[in-house]
Amino acid sequence: LLFGWRACLRQAGALGADVPMMTRLSLAALAALLLLCALASEAAAHTVGLSRSEWRLDGAVVSLELALARADAIALEPSVDADHDGQLTSAEAAAAQAGGAVLAERVFVRAGDAPCPVASATLALVEEDGATVNASFACPVAGPITVELAPLFGALAAGHRQAAFVHEGGATPREALLHAGASSLAIGAGASGSPPSHLDVARDYVILGVEHIWFGIDHVVFLLGLVLVGGRLRDVIAMATAFTVAHSITLALAVLGVVAPSGAFIEPAIALSVAYVGVENLRGADPSTRWRVTALFGLVHGFGFAGALAEVGLPEGSVPLALVTFNVGVELGQLAILAVVVPILARLHERPWFRDRAVRILSVVIVVAGVAWFVERVFL
Repeated sequence: LLFGWRACLRQAGALGADVPMMTRLSLAALAALLLLCALASEAAAHTVGLSRSEWRLDGAVVSLELALARADAIALEPSVDADHDGQLTSAEAAAAQAGGAVLAERVFVRAGDAPCPVASATLALVEEDGATVNASFACPVAGPITVELAPLFGALAAGHRQAAFVHEGGATPREALLHAGASSLAIGAGASGSPPSHLDVARDYVILGVEHIWFGIDHVVFLLGLVLVGGRLRDVIAMATAFTVAHSITLALAVLGVVAPSGAFIEPAIALSVAYVGVENLRGADPSTRWRVTALFGLVHGFGFAGALAEVGLPEGSVPLALVTFNVGVELGQLAILAVVVPILARLHERPWFRDRAVRILSVVIVVAGVAWFVERVFL
């Protein structure tokens, strides 16, 4: 990190009087923002606004298994993060009443008009960046159950979706796709409901894909690093196409269970891919052949995308559709970024000061960001 900062300062000093003051300030602000985003981000940068719930009714007892991202568990109940560092540890998850704290005032279960209080609840961490709440609700009477999750969605980021599965007897679980605008669920005799339509699944998973690429800062930095050195339009298209094809392959393989490398390997590898792009920029990358390394790293990033979905799963009746539309959302988000950034960079590359110095400064910042993520994901 110190090496990176010294290199940045040397490059900034070399920029000197060749660049107007306002332009130098703008570049400094951009570099600082990029680095701060890297240092302030969480170690696992691939959570999506998606959770999964499994509901079962046994007499007058309702059981819930809720899988969600650890950041979402903290959002539901900040007190579970005892040291307020923005991350959950096993010790924090095992704290007394942690599961109940996450659900308190967030999930309302009723048998008719009678409330069903939380009888027991535990919070446990799972692989990647996930957490699971197992809980039971004791209803005073048996009968049809109504679940209201509006407070839960109100505490989470806008656009959060939950894939809900209601197990009734030995039949195939009944599926529902819940969100802030449709947050109620009926369980038990007389309950009715239909699985989410193909249109609902397609819309929601496209949105999730767009949000994932936009808020996955390491993916964004990787893309910016690729196009920072400029090149012809066909070079940019070749890089984008190679990245798309590669990560689509590994995303499908992982989600379908063919091969799924551990996030403990994939997340640091994504960080190193960011750092590598910055180093390659400093060494003089050739945009015309860069699609090859882009394809290689695209395979790694695809596993990262899959890890985000694997934490909570996909609607069992619509796995292919959800997978395809999530991938489409990722591509739309990526194209939106490139559509804005590439024309700006093309104009800036017409200026010698940008080609000769500013590209190097920003590339050093990208290297520092990648190394910072790697250290965070391996050692912290």
